Amino acid sequence: MKGILVGAAIGYVLGAKAGRERYDQIVRLWHRFTANPTVRKTAGQAKDKAFEAAHQAKDLAADAAGKAADAAGKAADKAPWKNKEQSNGQPVSRLT
Repeated sequence: MKGILVGAAIGYVLGAKAGRERYDQIVRLWHRFTANPTVRKTAGQAKDKAFEAAHQAKDLAADAAGKAADAAGKAADKAPWKNKEQSNGQPVSRLT
């Protein structure tokens, strides 16, 4: 859809500079191009591949986020403020 709008905008600008007849010619060529079965088939295949790639990217991102959360949790468990006793076995005072 975005490509069609960009094409239409380019056609409009070129048509406005060249006059109404040239604009109509560009519009006819654009419609003929977008109505071509090969173009439609290729566009459909590209859309399907992009949709599949988006799903794969979403799954990979979810997996990476889960791994990052696990790593952050492990790192937080090892953080110095998590240790409640000093090396001599005495509790750590948080007020000092």
